[in-house]
Amino acid sequence: MSEHQGVSRMSDGTVTTVSSNGVYSFTKPNRASITLLTGLGVEGDVHAGVTVKHRSRVAQDPTQPNLRQVHLIHGELFDEVAEAGFEVAPGDLGENVTTRGVDLLALPTGALLHLGEEAVVEITGLRNPCAQIDGFSHGLLKQVVGRGPEGELVRKAGIMGIVRTGGEVRPGDPIRVELPAGPHRPLERV
Repeated sequence: MSEHQGVSRMSDGTVTTVSSNGVYSFTKPNRASITLLTGLGVEGDVHAGVTVKHRSRVAQDPTQPNLRQVHLIHGELFDEVAEAGFEVAPGDLGENVTTRGVDLLALPTGALLHLGEEAVVEITGLRNPCAQIDGFSHGLLKQVVGRGPEGELVRKAGIMGIVRTGGEVRPGDPIRVELPAGPHRPLERV
């Protein structure tokens, strides 16, 4: 779709790493590829499904729709936390897709990420980092959650999405960003 049809684009990027895990654990092993399943998430991943799979969300209401089927983190975050002395690698924070070259946190709600040849993920919101991050590396939570200039909470631990179109995703795949028609809604915690 072109800009004159009400959709604009942001700069493109690259998938650097893909990760999944069939059991609950904080980190996810890197894979040669993952398969996204329409309306479900990452094939074989513990968080795949139509309804919520994150333990805290299931405890609140297991019938909620799963707006957290795919977790994406910008690899630039790892560079940022490394400057503060933390060593974090792709998959360590439980993400399914690690990217480069796309400002994921600046995307609006409803943006579409075209990953590779077929897969499309619709962005639903920000990941809400939890205390498990400090269990992984003490003090890291303060690096991925902070305060902005107006005192607002700033979450930097990635974004969440739902699979609109399934397909295989591999490291090196291109990412094409498709923005929704405006006005854009900023990402909120999901």
